[in-house]
Amino acid sequence: MKLHRLRNFNDYLAYKGRDAEALAHHWEVLQRITPSDGSEFTFNGYSYTAGKEVPFLVDFQFSGSSGKVIWRERVCCPVTGFNNRMRATFHIFDIEMEAYRDSAIYISEQVTPIYSYFARNYLNVSGSEFLGAEVPFGRCNSKGIRNETLCALQFPAESFDIVISLDVLEHIPDYRKAFSECCRVLKKGGRFFWSVPFVPNSEQNIICAEMRDGKVHHNMPAQYHGDPLSRNGILCFTYFGWEMLEEMRSAGFVDAYAVAYHSLEFGYLGGVQFMFIGEK
Repeated sequence: MKLHRLRNFNDYLAYKGRDAEALAHHWEVLQRITPSDGSEFTFNGYSYTAGKEVPFLVDFQFSGSSGKVIWRERVCCPVTGFNNRMRATFHIFDIEMEAYRDSAIYISEQVTPIYSYFARNYLNVSGSEFLGAEVPFGRCNSKGIRNETLCALQFPAESFDIVISLDVLEHIPDYRKAFSECCRVLKKGGRFFWSVPFVPNSEQNIICAEMRDGKVHHNMPAQYHGDPLSRNGILCFTYFGWEMLEEMRSAGFVDAYAVAYHSLEFGYLGGVQFMFIGEK
């Protein structure tokens, strides 16, 4: 699998030109194998999390009226149950993050299969969820779930070797404060590993909603994403563009870059996908 490390919009434009042929082939294969009747199908590939070749399960769950496969959320390993983005998260983490078995890791989730994976594979993992006013920040509820907000983490400075935030930052109105807090709790040389809804053709972030005088103001129709703690979902405030990486550098990171990838062999289907890495 080829990984492309991109630090700005111009890097992305150059990458698009270099990768155009491979990406066109990627989509040709998907068009050829995807049933027109919306039925479930399989795609053979190597599952990184299972450690062997498997028939990945693909269906049209979450497609709504579009009738299209939501590739990022499907392509599930029949052995581990992990979908496309989960498997890629663990794979790219192992390549990029230089984690040791005893690395101090904080991940901004605690009731998910992703948290469970990291807790099984590393000795010093802390997790949390946003519980609002249920319990004070930094404390746990009766189920042992720790309450934290990325805008005011209750950890001392330089507590962690690695901080992980997956599809969380888009739900935080003051995301720049969250960037700074993630940097603060990292040790010097520590790394931040994150994912967000990303618009690669946009140099600027797209602000969908913002807080004004304590109230939510919508700049476009409200969009809600899945929330493991609520059936009501959670409001998306931002779709990020390339300026996000410069904002990370302004928050204290000495380097910040995107990892662009896709792979038929590993079952990372659906075109170019992105993960992000910052180094303090």
